[in-house]
Amino acid sequence: MEENKEKEVLKFEDLNLSEKLKRALKDIGYIETTEIQKQSIPYILKGRDLIGQSQTGTGKTASFGLPMIEKIDSENRKTQAIILCPTRELAVQVTQELRKYLKYYESIKCMAIYGGESIERQTLGLKKGVQIIVGTPGRVMDHMRRRTIKLNQVKMVILDEADEMLNIGFEEDIETILKDIPENRQTILFSATMNKRIMGITKKYLTNPKNIKIKAEELTVEKIKQEAIEVKSKMKDETVCRIIDVIQPKKAIVFCNTKKKVDTLIDELKSKGYKAESLHGDIKQNQRDRIMKKLKSGNIQILVATDVAARGIDVKDLELVINYDIPQELEYYVHRIGRTGRNGKDGIAYTFYTGKEKLKLKEIEKYANTKIKMGKIPTLKEVDEAKNKKIIVKIEEIIKSKEFKNINIINDLQEKQYNLEEISKALITYISLNINNENNNQTINTYEADENGFVRLFLNVGKKDKVMVKDIVGCFSSYTALSSQEMGRINLLDNFSFVDVPESYVDEVLKNVKGKSIKNKVVNVEVANS
Repeated sequence: MEENKEKEVLKFEDLNLSEKLKRALKDIGYIETTEIQKQSIPYILKGRDLIGQSQTGTGKTASFGLPMIEKIDSENRKTQAIILCPTRELAVQVTQELRKYLKYYESIKCMAIYGGESIERQTLGLKKGVQIIVGTPGRVMDHMRRRTIKLNQVKMVILDEADEMLNIGFEEDIETILKDIPENRQTILFSATMNKRIMGITKKYLTNPKNIKIKAEELTVEKIKQEAIEVKSKMKDETVCRIIDVIQPKKAIVFCNTKKKVDTLIDELKSKGYKAESLHGDIKQNQRDRIMKKLKSGNIQILVATDVAARGIDVKDLELVINYDIPQELEYYVHRIGRTGRNGKDGIAYTFYTGKEKLKLKEIEKYANTKIKMGKIPTLKEVDEAKNKKIIVKIEEIIKSKEFKNINIINDLQEKQYNLEEISKALITYISLNINNENNNQTINTYEADENGFVRLFLNVGKKDKVMVKDIVGCFSSYTALSSQEMGRINLLDNFSFVDVPESYVDEVLKNVKGKSIKNKVVNVEVANS
């Protein structure tokens, strides 16, 4: 592999690209190329096969997307280029980026093909003529079997995140697809890592490829504050909560190594009222759509995800990344933390480790050419101070706005012989309690029904309270017009439960069930953050 050495700035306007592409890039705000773009685009334009070793956040999509567009015959409606991606999220992201580049190419169509969406709907889109297909191997294979995708006129193939496609188990599908494409094609492969399986693919299907490697150390963002915290396994959940409370990020991602840990952490966060959602391989595609929409809009504060599930996800204004587990591969560290500290903004990345994992931290530092500061678990005092700052900000906003309400309360309390100092202290205490519990407060009509018309509700009772499904059904039926036959799924966990109810009954349940008792425990019910 050739190591990148040149540091000269190369602008897009200096590349051998069409004026249409240059106009689109200018509209987007792309001026200077990244290192991978600078090194890759000229070779791909010349028709060379290429192997690019580079990670997320380096501009790979433009590296292969821009020269690919130059090679598309807009008069030919047949598929001429295909991009294979490991996940639905990455396929969608790549498609969105390509459509930005295609702004002034009205006759060139690009379409994402992936599982979890109606294959019939995709077929209708393909019939209209699509020159560029971006898809996951499994769904592309489905269309090939149905003969709704024909690859006999494909002249360029891109394998994006090839290492992850092999990790997921797409190797056989990839080989089947490549065998169906004319041999005189141009093949481009991008991968964060290069192993024997990847090299096997390249030797078999690429012809005299140009090898380009972008060093991992060039990917470390200076604006990211990196800290490692030694945490016992039993304290990890609590530490996540304390960090969130102290930093108070608008958007954060917590990375876990397994789906099981994602699920247990998300249950804990939701039980404490945090706006959090999970993302892993078992999450259905329609759920992923809603989750990402909520995260980007700010309706979700925390995303808990595995590495593979988070591939291709690009979230603006991400302030905080927490590595709940030390990444299994060194490369994943840079991939994870590189999601924050973008666009000139500061970011924070915390990594949890146990005593025996300290050596792994040293390996990460060496690999990424970075220095990770040793940090400590935030104290309860620090958490309280952060919450107090929040109170001060809210009070200052009210003072500045001069929109004072219910001031008669002060007069009423003074008449009861309380002085202003006592009243102020009491009101601050009251405000503090409300702020500390604000995550648990649910506003009516802030929910969204799923595709079946159900809304998921959270209940603070579970198996440890000796509550059974029939108890929840009985309570709901007793205090609302909702019958047992109309209720949806009930998920009974140790400390809490989830109940699906029809959208038309949500307000009634929230109003009439809250405060009632099940097995002698007062019920709190609210719309779940899902």
